[in-house]
Amino acid sequence: MIGNPSTFAAKAKIVHIDIDAAEINKNIKTDAFIVGDLKDVLTKLNAKIAQKDLPEWKAQIKNLKETYPLAYDENVLTCPYVIEELDKATNGEAIITTDVGQHQMWAAQYYHYTSPRTFISSGGAGTMGYGLGACIGAQVGNPDKICVNIAGDGCFRMNMNELATASRYNIPVIEIVINNQVLGMVRQWQTLFYGKRYSQTVLTDKVDYCKVAEGLGCMAIRVTKKEEVAPALKKAIDAKAPALIEVVIDPDDKVFPMVPAGKPIEEVFDASDLKEE
Repeated sequence: MIGNPSTFAAKAKIVHIDIDAAEINKNIKTDAFIVGDLKDVLTKLNAKIAQKDLPEWKAQIKNLKETYPLAYDENVLTCPYVIEELDKATNGEAIITTDVGQHQMWAAQYYHYTSPRTFISSGGAGTMGYGLGACIGAQVGNPDKICVNIAGDGCFRMNMNELATASRYNIPVIEIVINNQVLGMVRQWQTLFYGKRYSQTVLTDKVDYCKVAEGLGCMAIRVTKKEEVAPALKKAIDAKAPALIEVVIDPDDKVFPMVPAGKPIEEVFDASDLKEE
């Protein structure tokens, strides 16, 4: 993801590592490049580079976080609120997997991870349905950990049958389905940049995800109010069995900050910027 090539990392020296020589200087001109397997190259580079603490950079990041804190509407039930409650319930020690979309960004922003390799996501690959299988694998590999998958209702539809695998082997994963009845991230772009011309992003129908989960042998809880979140999480964690928590939120909740397509990172904006327009 380079945004606008003409403004990408304008003040930086760019080193490109790629296993495919044809990709070198394809989009961005480099100051230096290495053709090779990323793991092998970084292993050799790390052996030659002294450990650095970078206190000035850390201070700058801390200052930016304090100047531009994350924020959401605390008056209604939202995904960020659910993730903050999950963080409290698990002391930041759970393994969190995600599917793809707004919930993926919120999970990265609002859960305070305390150990490496406890946030498992497909990143920008866009693999809807990835999270539940990943969560089952994480739970099997870490039976003493709480493993939770955060999914949207669109992503859950892709692989929800895997709850049958969890129940068959009594794998105690917790599936949190953020149900806004839309493909949230794509719809957000359609709202902000395409005049609310919604195409194939509205999922309003009569599907009952709790009944689906129960039919596949799992415990199911529906949450529609903030005060229901903490008890639902406790019940699911204490059950030590596969469980689904469906969280019903507003279809117009948006994830911020965001950068418009093809724009440099300097053009990032959030909800407050929209209000000023």
